[in-house]
Order: sequence, then C-alpha cells, then structure tokens
Amino acid sequence: MARMSRAEVFDPGEVAVGHVFSRTVRRCFLMGDDPVSGKNFDHRKRWIEEYLQQFAAYFGIDLLCYGLLANHFHLILRSRPDVVATWSDEEVARRWMLLCPNHRKADGSPMEPTQPEINSIAGCPVKREEIRRRLSDLSWWMRLLCQRVAMRANREDEEHGRFFQDRYKATRLTDEASVLACAAYVDLNPIRAAMCERIEDSDFTSAQRRIQAEHEEVHETPPDETPPDEATRHQTPPDEATGERSEPIAKLRHRRDSFLSPVSIDELLDPIGPCGSATPERCSDKGFLAMSLADYLELLDWTARQAASGKRGKTPASVPPLLQRLGLDQASWCELVSDFGKLFCTVAGSPDSVDSMRSHGTHRRYHLRRRARELFAVTD
Repeated sequence: MARMSRAEVFDPGEVAVGHVFSRTVRRCFLMGDDPVSGKNFDHRKRWIEEYLQQFAAYFGIDLLCYGLLANHFHLILRSRPDVVATWSDEEVARRWMLLCPNHRKADGSPMEPTQPEINSIAGCPVKREEIRRRLSDLSWWMRLLCQRVAMRANREDEEHGRFFQDRYKATRLTDEASVLACAAYVDLNPIRAAMCERIEDSDFTSAQRRIQAEHEEVHETPPDETPPDEATRHQTPPDEATGERSEPIAKLRHRRDSFLSPVSIDELLDPIGPCGSATPERCSDKGFLAMSLADYLELLDWTARQAASGKRGKTPASVPPLLQRLGLDQASWCELVSDFGKLFCTVAGSPDSVDSMRSHGTHRRYHLRRRARELFAVTD
C-alpha cells in the first residue's frame, strides 16, 4: 500500500501529536562513536539539544520527549496552532526573526530583531499568515533542525552534501495509549541499544533531563519546604502590575527540563484552551499524560527491566493499574514499546481510535498493521 502524503495525516490547522524520526546518511555514526574514523561526535548531540531548547522557546510546538543516538534521533512533538492564534502579529514576527535572524551576536546567538525587521513581516498580511502557519508546522521544525545540524557538521568535517537521509519519518499519535507507548519507546532507546542499563544514565534523553531536574529541585529545596506541585508550579501567572513572577515560576526557569512539556495533565482541573506558557522556555504548560512524572518514570523503569534480560530487579506480581485502564497486559505493553517503530507507520493508536479517523484530503482510512490490532485485542 502506498504511503499517504504527510498533508493527508497532519492538518496544519489542528492540534496533533507526532513521533518524528531522522537518520544520518548510510546509517553512519555521525553523532557518536564512529568506528570508521575512530572519532567521537557526541558533541553533536549537544548541538541538537541546544537547538531543541531554542525551538521550544520560539515555535508554537510542544516538545514532549526526545532521544538522541549515534546515528538517528527521535522526537515527540505536539503542534499548537491554537496557541499561535493568541499571539499578536508583532509577536509572530519577533519569534520568526529569532528563529531565522538577520544578525547574530559574537557567540552565534540571534540578536533581538529591530522594529523595521518586525514590521517587514507584521505589516504584510500574506507573509504574516504564512509565518504564523510555519510556527506550528512540524515540517518547519524538522527542516530547520536538520538543516542547521547538517551545515554545522559539514563545516566541521570540511565536507559537503547530505548529512541526514532524504526526509524525516512521521507517525501521528491518536490516543493516550499510543502517546504513552511512544514516549516509553523514545526514552528507552539507549537502553534498547545496550548503551546503558539505567534510565538516569540514558544520556541525551528527555527522561534523563526530567530526572536531573527533579533531583536538583529536591536537593535545592530547604528541609522545611516542600517542592511545588508540578500541576500548579507551571501555572503561576506573572503579576499584572509589576510583571514579576512568583517563586514557583522562578524555580521552573532554572530547571533542566523547563523547555519540555510537563508530563502530567489533569483533564478535570487544568484550564481549558491554549494554556500558553507562563515562562519563555516553551510554547505551553499543558501536559500530555494522565499520570504524574513519578508514575511515568516508575513505568519506564518497570518496562526497561521487563524488556531487557539480565537486569536487576523483580517483575511486579500485579499489572500496573495504568496498563489495565489502557486495556493492555504486560506482554502486550512490552511489545508495543520495544517494537513501536515496526508496528506503526502513518498513525499510531488503538484500532477504535485509528478506524474512527480519516485523512484530511481524500478522507481515506488509515492502515493499521495486523499485529498492532492483535496486541490491543488481547484484553478485549
């Protein structure tokens, strides 16, 4: 069956979660230990992390998870055209000029755009609306990211030509089960590749960032104080009169994971609507899983031990309640996480969720592989 065009799967006007993936040319290890040249290119992963932080601050896109390996990287992104719609024309122009600046500082960081530069976009209706669409477009995120990494690496190696393969791959995640399974798949990539044994040692992953941030916050909090709850910490607005932010927001500014979307979402208590971020590090403060960060990390640890032989620890006697709510058993869950890239292609989700959707242009059904349907049907 021919693969659907990306425009059939991702509508630029609606909020959508996508798993995107890009690999270096010829599967060479151009972002890690290269056995051919004998060189180590781990510093290129730090480049990508820097770009991810910059893009999360300026794009209208939430960065949910990421995992960077020696010859490829995985991201889970959520487009937020609803948040971009709340930005003024000047804000849209300013953000784009910071992403694609005309002038840079000595350290390479973008210079704040001048008012005439902002007006060149804000004052043109055609250009303004095009830039507004780009800011919530996953393709533009990946285009700029891959382009900048490739150009920088080619300069370093004194080479020219392609650095990444033709186009990035994208799979739309349609429900909570697919988002959770894909997040675990991305965060556990280094363990699956036998690069480490523990989640906290999984370098260049969002899981490690979140663990480091929680560890630092616990140790920086005085004994007589308790860390602010994640659900309320990131929702504290600035003071309208002074523009100053409360103490919880100040702490969030210094967290290692402040550019990542929060894990926890409370569908009953969290505010409805765009929920733009109260800090400049990310697009919005909306979470993506109906579970706490602690529960998510515990599930990652459990999954890693189930999927890898020879690891310390004991399999829990009972299935975690979350898996039961999602209609999955232990074996099905582990296979979904370990083989996520093989099970899903264009869209990912439960059969009911995928079958209820149609492509945007031709209204075709999405194809779901037989094994994926079987895994979700185990507990039916």
